Amino acid sequence: MARHGISRRGLLGGTAAAAGAISAVAAASPALGKALRSEPFLAGKTILITGSSSGFGRLGAEHYARLGARVFASMRNLPRAEADELIALAEAEGLAIEVVEIDVTSDESVANGVAEVLEATGGTLDVLVNNAGIALAGPIELQDMEATRLIFETNTFGPHRMARAVLPAMRAAGSGLIVQISSQLGRVIVPGLGHYSPVKFALEAMSEAMAYELVPHGIDVTIIQPGGYPTQIWNNASTLTAALLERTPEERLAAYPELIAGMGAGGGGGSTDPMDIPDAIAQLIASPGGTRPLRVALHPDARPQLGINEVSRETQLAMLGGSPYGPWVRDVLER
Repeated sequence: MARHGISRRGLLGGTAAAAGAISAVAAASPALGKALRSEPFLAGKTILITGSSSGFGRLGAEHYARLGARVFASMRNLPRAEADELIALAEAEGLAIEVVEIDVTSDESVANGVAEVLEATGGTLDVLVNNAGIALAGPIELQDMEATRLIFETNTFGPHRMARAVLPAMRAAGSGLIVQISSQLGRVIVPGLGHYSPVKFALEAMSEAMAYELVPHGIDVTIIQPGGYPTQIWNNASTLTAALLERTPEERLAAYPELIAGMGAGGGGGSTDPMDIPDAIAQLIASPGGTRPLRVALHPDARPQLGINEVSRETQLAMLGGSPYGPWVRDVLER
């Protein structure tokens, strides 16, 4: 593996976005509020990120490396232009970022990529950021099995594959952090966005179960719930949706004229700063194990899932807080 670096802005840039992200993390876990006010220092941390060719993954790889971490930025289909760009920027910046090929939809690719990372680190890994994801538009009826399998393989089965691959090393170390990039649409539902909410709902449930189960092993799981941010996922969704429209029978398309009209439009995410997400994740990585909140909702304005998060928390505590699972559940939900 070669070392590669990325540069987007200086280490101290983006203080306003960072302040908003810190506030969101602190609001999710008040006990962390004071600790999260200082710029995190990640020297000595090893971090593996999926989906690092663009968006939150690309920005995060740069950000964590600038804060001193050794970052393994994974992407699929190497060689590719995005990897070449990272290599050139790394040589200019001297950041500890190493590009690894991982396709999260492939058991073999995940196993090989994680093995490569663990070989490079001597068998340890501090953080996994499950960032790789896709989106397709359209009514549920229009999502054929090709589209359905692709989005579940990427957004739900992919994080599961990655977690299974890294957890033995984390358990052996008795520590670790898995960050799951979900969405506010993992808690609320908008018509016409296909299986995006279903896959994120599944990711939320899987992640919460893991968070409880991993308490005895000293491993934290935090779910990041971004609102709308302008990243490459929207343009990629346009391409995938256009292909879906091409292979959908006309009689099915005719049943949903209002929803079909907006399918395949590029762009999206508004004018928010995508660095909110890497800023918040860096704060989480720098926080002590056992203090990180289960969920962090991130957006300057729209966080409609907060009420659902709180009702879910109260329900889980009421149902399981006094059960044999109670210590694990309280450990996760009372941070």
